[in-house]
Amino acid sequence: MRIGLLTEGGYPYVSGDARLWCDRLVRGLGQHEFDVYALSSSERQEDEGWIPLPPQVRRVRTAPLWSADDDLGGGRLKGLVGRVVTGDGWARGRHARRRFTEYYGALAAVVCSGADGERAADGSADMADRFGNALYGLAELARDEGGLAAALRSETAVRALERACRAPGALRAAREARVPELLTVAASLERALRPLSLDWYEEDGLGSVDLCHAASGGPAALPGLLAHHFFGVPLVVTEYGVRLRTHYLAASDAPPAVRALLAAFHGRLAAEIYGRAEIVTAGNAHARRWQEHCGADRAKQRTVHPGMDAARFTEVGEAPESADPDTVVWVGRVEPAKDLVSLLHAFAEIRKEEPKTRLRVVGCPVGAEGEAYLGHCKALAAQLFPDEADGPHAVGDNPVSFEEPGGPELPTPAEAYGSGAVTVLSSVVEGFPLSLVEAMLCGRATVSTDVGAVVEVIGGTGLVVPPRNPRALAEACVALLRDPERRERLGAAARARALELFTVEQNVTAFHGIYLEVVARCPVRRVVLDEAGDPLPFAFPAEAHLPGRWTGPAARLVARGGPAWPPGPPVRATSRVTPEGAL
Repeated sequence: MRIGLLTEGGYPYVSGDARLWCDRLVRGLGQHEFDVYALSSSERQEDEGWIPLPPQVRRVRTAPLWSADDDLGGGRLKGLVGRVVTGDGWARGRHARRRFTEYYGALAAVVCSGADGERAADGSADMADRFGNALYGLAELARDEGGLAAALRSETAVRALERACRAPGALRAAREARVPELLTVAASLERALRPLSLDWYEEDGLGSVDLCHAASGGPAALPGLLAHHFFGVPLVVTEYGVRLRTHYLAASDAPPAVRALLAAFHGRLAAEIYGRAEIVTAGNAHARRWQEHCGADRAKQRTVHPGMDAARFTEVGEAPESADPDTVVWVGRVEPAKDLVSLLHAFAEIRKEEPKTRLRVVGCPVGAEGEAYLGHCKALAAQLFPDEADGPHAVGDNPVSFEEPGGPELPTPAEAYGSGAVTVLSSVVEGFPLSLVEAMLCGRATVSTDVGAVVEVIGGTGLVVPPRNPRALAEACVALLRDPERRERLGAAARARALELFTVEQNVTAFHGIYLEVVARCPVRRVVLDEAGDPLPFAFPAEAHLPGRWTGPAARLVARGGPAWPPGPPVRATSRVTPEGAL
């Protein structure tokens, strides 16, 4: 089958979210063809380029989500109709203007409404239907007129949003929104709706795939919604971190009106995506509960755990005796959510009971906030643990070390985990704890805080304590440090569990089964007409999508460097045909 893989800010770029699992999925399903449709998150990401792609990637098409202020003549963002543009970014055209005002106004009315699942005042349709009708109306307008970028940034859009906020029955926060806040919301909606203006929705684009697989919710899934609307292509949505929850957290510092309106929009969009998708997968039960809370049908949900490359940890995992019995290890990204402060205070309690114990903190800071947090943690460690020496003539050192992975003493993550007898996770916020799975693959006993999917991952093979409780964390670590037989028993059970549930092979097998299930249940019905306009039978022969080439070496179409946002008459993304294997 041919799969349209939809990504945002990740695969096939060198950096970004979901890059590793998408690459492992594509490489593990060599019997299928993949068309990759990628939304880039920054200019830097585009400049970094792509990872090497396997031969089953038939073509790649990309579009930027970061070029909000590009000029209309720059070839990336084009206006509605693309002819004469007025001062506010609008293209002239009475019929197009009227359609846009109607659809965008309806979308804004649903977003601003405080009703949830209620029927409209005239009893015509419930809010979910009205949101979907408005969204697909905008998509059809963008397809007919060549894009909506300028219209979504126009004064007309802002005025429609303002009318919706002032209408009876609007959210209280929406009624109190001021002009600067309305401009912020309108800009955010424009960015979220940019995929409507892409030139991907053609018979030779997303209309040619058998199934769309969105690697996340939100903008990445929007092209899949439109492929389903225009061509009947079934949609599978995978979320290892629920996008709606991410939007809630990201908007926590925004003004109340902005936070309420954006939460309402992303909530409606998530419900529409979940409703149209054939199957919605989550990486763990925690994310699955979020999806269900946001409107996903339980009958459509599946849990597919992330897959790890177990081979990298085999040597350490099969040699548990190599661990230093007096060392506790923490591995991860250094940021406030990891709560290293509580870990340091817990280690102070551990040292009172086991004075020879050492703590290795292995990780890199995330951004400026992470750098500042790392500096704070180092200062706290120096205060809690003055340098110690064995004698009057020896040089003292601190029992806490801060190291970066890839250094001379810890060249690989496996050796970082293998250097200690106990691995600790002290987070206060966590989704799917990948570092915990890596420690389990290394056969290490673990002590973790009860956040996110930790209990689901551990499954009884490690100790779990409440978050922000240094005393409980210390007691659990001391219990394992004093009982080597228990450590070995828990480590062996943890490795067996990880090999059963969290490997690349189980992940790929699960998605392969989902693909077959969806295509068997919801095949795309394509009708090809002959010269007389009558349906042409057997236009798509049975061997059409069999692996291999039936007519000799074929070329693969690769769209590099940004396609784009089509102008008045639709313009295709810049493409280049390359020989097989040239990627």
